[in-house]
Amino acid sequence: MTTPPPDRPPEIVTFGCRLNTYESEVMRGLAQDAALTDTVIINTCAVTAEAERQARQMIRKLRRERPEARIIVTGCAAQINPERFAAMPEVDQVLGNSEKLKSESFGLDRGAERVRVNDIMAIRETAGHLIDGPVVRGFEGRARAFVQVQNGCDHRCTFCIIPFGRGPSRSAAIGEIVAQVRALTGAGYREVVLTGVDITAYGADLPGQPPLGQMVRRLLAQVPELPRLRLSSLDPVEIDDDLWRLIAEEPRLMPHLHLSLQAGDDMILKRMRRRHSRDDAIATCRRARTLRPGIALGADLIAGFPTETDAMFDNSLELVEACDLTWLHVFPYSARPGTPAAKMPAVAAALRKERAARLRDAGAAAAARFLRSCVGAQTHVLVERETLGRTEHFAEITLDQPVEAGTIVPVSVTAADPERLQGRIRGDLTERMPP
Repeated sequence: MTTPPPDRPPEIVTFGCRLNTYESEVMRGLAQDAALTDTVIINTCAVTAEAERQARQMIRKLRRERPEARIIVTGCAAQINPERFAAMPEVDQVLGNSEKLKSESFGLDRGAERVRVNDIMAIRETAGHLIDGPVVRGFEGRARAFVQVQNGCDHRCTFCIIPFGRGPSRSAAIGEIVAQVRALTGAGYREVVLTGVDITAYGADLPGQPPLGQMVRRLLAQVPELPRLRLSSLDPVEIDDDLWRLIAEEPRLMPHLHLSLQAGDDMILKRMRRRHSRDDAIATCRRARTLRPGIALGADLIAGFPTETDAMFDNSLELVEACDLTWLHVFPYSARPGTPAAKMPAVAAALRKERAARLRDAGAAAAARFLRSCVGAQTHVLVERETLGRTEHFAEITLDQPVEAGTIVPVSVTAADPERLQGRIRGDLTERMPP
């Protein structure tokens, strides 16, 4: 195998959530500024054992393919269990979740300290990278950009290891968020997604404790040139009154919410140590539809949580229809050592897999129904690449002619298959914003 040239630019391999995606782009800029060459950075996820397995598999594969490359491992799995990755002979360096966002971490030579992972629970400030230039550079070529507004989590759901990878909840100042969104819109981005570990906890650690809704309202007021804003996963009982008003009244806040529901059975929710009940979830979805008719709702659901009986699972399955959910993220339960749920009586792995498949089938049927209901509608599409884009409701749509990525075009929806819409562009292709 030919050895790659010494000036090969740094490569980032990302596992997991949108927050990791965002932070990977930050690291790309930091690594480029440090003039790293022939380096691969693996940004790991710790949500499931499978995510960790895939990361280790990728590390071994990369070492076989690029024997001379420097391999740096970071992310939640590396933060929680740095020794495991440091023990891999393929790994040159392990960085914690705080260290990966510091420029000095990428200016070190190969002989530097091999494991640089601090006590994440001692971190009390957000990383100072929000308005750095590398973020804008890192998102070049994309129509949509992520902005980290919050990190960490103060809750202790019994199945979740992420607080130990991310630390306590901490929020970015509103001024910093506004500055970055202005920079992104100035660079041509038409849609921004606000992301974090627990964004409905936003503001509790800031002076005056501004809630998420207040921050979003001020952001939209101060960046009027931003056409489209989305929010990542929301806790259903922590949506504040300001945010509800925006959902009802603000057209630039897209009619699409993703909710962290996890289950539809009250006993399972209690054993998960969630903060909502089944009735709370249904009421939240009903309120969203009343305030914003036609809104698309997505949700995270876990199948096969410990002690889950057939009847308990049926309650989760029925929640898809009760909440009229459109987009599902389904996970079979994965035991994480060190969490209370890992000590509870387990559901057989095969049954977990079967239940997850049934939930995914229900989600696919719900999505297909929603897509069929869109046929004949008029919408505006953010073009992601040539003939492919997303509607306001986050439905994927194929267009009848190629358009420059980043353009927002008016579209008539002409057809739907089970996975995406088809549309015909209306009017002048130079139109870049909804009327």
